[in-house]
Amino acid sequence: MLEGLEAIEVNLTKTIENKDFRIDSDFWTKEPRQNPKLKYAKIGEILKSAQYGISVSMNEDNIGYPIYRMNEIHNMMCDLDVDKYADISKKDFEQFRLKDKDVLFNRTNSYEWVGRTGIYRKNNKQDYTFASYLVRFIPNENIINPEYLTTYLNTKYGIWDVKRRSRHSINQTNVNPEEVKEIFIPLLNNDIQNFIKDNFEKAHLFRLKSQELYNQAESLLLETIGLKNFKPSTDPINIKNYKDSFLTTGRLDSEYYQKKYEEVVNHIKEQKHDILSNIVKIKKSIEPGSDAYSDEGLPFLRVADYNKFGINRPEKKISNSFCKANKDLITDLKPKKETILFSKDGTLGLAYMLRQDEEMITSGAILHLTVKDKSSIIPEYLTLVLNSILVIMQAERDSGGSIILHWRINEIENVIVPIIDYAKQQKIAELVEESFGLKKQSERLLNTAKRAVEIAIEQNESESINYIHKNIDYEKENKKNN
Repeated sequence: MLEGLEAIEVNLTKTIENKDFRIDSDFWTKEPRQNPKLKYAKIGEILKSAQYGISVSMNEDNIGYPIYRMNEIHNMMCDLDVDKYADISKKDFEQFRLKDKDVLFNRTNSYEWVGRTGIYRKNNKQDYTFASYLVRFIPNENIINPEYLTTYLNTKYGIWDVKRRSRHSINQTNVNPEEVKEIFIPLLNNDIQNFIKDNFEKAHLFRLKSQELYNQAESLLLETIGLKNFKPSTDPINIKNYKDSFLTTGRLDSEYYQKKYEEVVNHIKEQKHDILSNIVKIKKSIEPGSDAYSDEGLPFLRVADYNKFGINRPEKKISNSFCKANKDLITDLKPKKETILFSKDGTLGLAYMLRQDEEMITSGAILHLTVKDKSSIIPEYLTLVLNSILVIMQAERDSGGSIILHWRINEIENVIVPIIDYAKQQKIAELVEESFGLKKQSERLLNTAKRAVEIAIEQNESESINYIHKNIDYEKENKKNN
């Protein structure tokens, strides 16, 4: 009857050793993996400080200071830009101002998001602060560097140790930073730590160049259609007669008729354009329900799991039994190469084009768009348009007044899309793909750093260094061939 169950016997004296007297089975599932040949220290012993972020309401109107949330931590690094602002005093900002190479750790939200850790890199544009559900860790660099601390917390061993310390409630999961300080981290030698540091630096430079190329593509699009220096109207009044308003659109809410939306749409209509339903095939996905979720099975991609720059590893999975019972539907819903994922709920109009076939299914909040005629519209070009201000403003207009953000299918079908010269589309597509190529190189460097740490734990530091040298040789050869 107990076959397949995991059990562990723990002495009472050992349970007293942990700060919060944890006796629950989640905490004591098994011992953390440690290598007896390595020297370990508690994270709390190698930190200079740990600080909670600031608790404050946020806005999207550029009022105050830009603020990092958990949403802006991806692939062990904090994103280069944020879209929320905190209207706080100069004094408060100085207390919570981020400094270059601060390590941000997410302490609360869903189980999947707890423990997400990234390193912040300062840019020359402006200074940033960070929200209360993040914790700033500043390590003692005489012992370990910030890049290594970030990497360890993203290894499978670091993730497991954080997750077992988390506490679950109906609505969210939390982990106490004081418990994170109790995690033992291996003090790897300087050669490995310096390799990790170098990889983070190279990855950051690749990110900057990637963003620059993507910005060039966006700029070329807006320049081509004559909206490069477009500033939306702030005029609150726009007079419409019945024929040009409700009789045509079925909308009576004043937000829908703001001049700024009308200006953008009219400008696109003055040149070659079409509606989205004529350009793509639109396929809906499914919402199987939480009963179908499982620890094992097919990855289930939600809107929170991707952005316009890529996909994060989905934390949710759909059970094998559900997939077996719905085999034909699941097979049909697995997205193929050049499918554009497009969100209709939550974050509206978020588009990402797949670079390969994917073994996953997407939530019902994500549509699958497939270009009908690639000799007329290049998928990479269309994806850029869908992520641009041209479509963002149409999404804002259509969803205005909704408590829960939702974009109806019939409204998405009628999105106005500019169709520019094919040669210009090709140039935009080339810039986008070069940008994504650099991003991929950045991610490979960070994954190599993470794997080097795991090898040191699983085997020894010598094998980790051998792995590092092989990858350095690979980088040199790859650079020479390119």
